[in-house]
Amino acid sequence: MVLPSAIFLILLVAQQAAPHPPVTFYVPERVYDTSAAGFVDFEVMLAALGKADVVFVGEQHDDPNTHRLEVAILEGLHRRKLTPVLSLEMFERDAQAPLDDYLSHQITEEEMLKRSRPWPRYATDYRRMVELAREHRWSVVAANVPRRLASEVSKTGKEAIDTFPEADRALSARELQCPLTEYFDKFTESMGSHPAGNQTPEQQRAMVERYYWAQCLKDETMAESIAAAYAKRDGSGPVVHYNGAFHSDFGLGTAERVRRRLPGKKTVVVSMLPVDDLDKLAPAGEDLKRADYLVYTVK
Repeated sequence: MVLPSAIFLILLVAQQAAPHPPVTFYVPERVYDTSAAGFVDFEVMLAALGKADVVFVGEQHDDPNTHRLEVAILEGLHRRKLTPVLSLEMFERDAQAPLDDYLSHQITEEEMLKRSRPWPRYATDYRRMVELAREHRWSVVAANVPRRLASEVSKTGKEAIDTFPEADRALSARELQCPLTEYFDKFTESMGSHPAGNQTPEQQRAMVERYYWAQCLKDETMAESIAAAYAKRDGSGPVVHYNGAFHSDFGLGTAERVRRRLPGKKTVVVSMLPVDDLDKLAPAGEDLKRADYLVYTVK
């Protein structure tokens, strides 16, 4: 069987304490450089990412090939003798202590998972990245606001933030800027699929704004976490932040808020896009504004 040229071989080694054989995956992919308006090699993209200060990798959750390519990005930076900082939407700020304890081999993985509330598909989707960081002694940032706080804002609005106890306030961004600009318009459009029920247009708008403030709280908190991690890094590699694509696509959301906090620093946005057929790709229109690099892989 002849494999398509879009397929390359990535050797992914599951990072575990006990010895084990390597696992080999064929990961179909094509990379489109929107500034060059053409397809480039995955390694060309990696070389560019290594020169950035902050890299955003926006994913469509629960796609296996996407997660394999996400590991490949970290492997590629390590191969270039860089020391990235791994930042994750998938861990919340109050999970930082158990995560640090695990990375420093002070507690078991079982204890870390018990204390850190990982996403349901952690074992299949994100574990390899954390284990890679643990092996190479990279920092891992639990970047997100606790979901219970974001949930409270989505229920009662931005005023809820002022009622947070001091301990909770420290788990969310101190500076919040949530203007109703292009990002709000895209957020509103994304909410259009949610039924309004018996709500009036005014009630629907109020609901969208509450959810938008919860989204903004997440973006601002992750951006603050990323900026703090950048300030602490040793200078030999970028902060690589993984989040749902909406948080960074079009340079908005978390990406926009990081640029506000780190003016003059180089940020690069990558968007992972699972598709049915790699041979029929023709990036155009809004996709050309979506990210610096569009990484297509087979669903």
